[in-house]
Amino acid sequence: MPQHEELDTPRGPARVRTDLPAGPPVALLVLGHGAGGDVDAPDLVAVRDAVVGAGVAVARVTQPYRVAGRRAPAPAGHLDEAWAAVLTVLRERFPGVPLLVGGRSSGARVACRGARAVGAAGVVALAFPLHPPGRPERSRAAELTTGLPTLVVNGDRDPFGLPAAQGPVEVAVRPGERHDLRGDPAGVADAVLGWLRGRGWATA
Repeated sequence: MPQHEELDTPRGPARVRTDLPAGPPVALLVLGHGAGGDVDAPDLVAVRDAVVGAGVAVARVTQPYRVAGRRAPAPAGHLDEAWAAVLTVLRERFPGVPLLVGGRSSGARVACRGARAVGAAGVVALAFPLHPPGRPERSRAAELTTGLPTLVVNGDRDPFGLPAAQGPVEVAVRPGERHDLRGDPAGVADAVLGWLRGRGWATA
């Protein structure tokens, strides 16, 4: 059964659901949600199910604005501040294992921006919103350049764009998928699990 709790942050309480593997975890994966969504999005749940079975502890974080019942996202600085506060607590609970951060859409952006500051070993970015729909000139590609191993999983029909692989950033393209990645969540999870296993961050 997942552990449900609220953790204090400078921007109000965040909600955390933690799922533990059967044995000692080999890594900790912390995931954030999309701007107007929640941590029960199909791709996040599928990834959780797949990697917990491979020895990874998974914490899904609900940002304070969503806990407070608001759908409109908080400013980026507020999201980053709350995320960092939660990561500080979680990191202390899982010492000695790699910390991996990620999420879908807005949550992926937050994870990328704070990855180095929280001491992450890698990043999992689902449906990374490369640019606003119809505005390719407003690229957010710079947020992916953390210098850390990064897996991007995006659909080839995503109106928010498809990032390019570069350096330590790998891109798994899901044919026919749009931004919600609802067509084949299990395929998304398989891509993540294979990437984690390739780096020794999940059991075979």
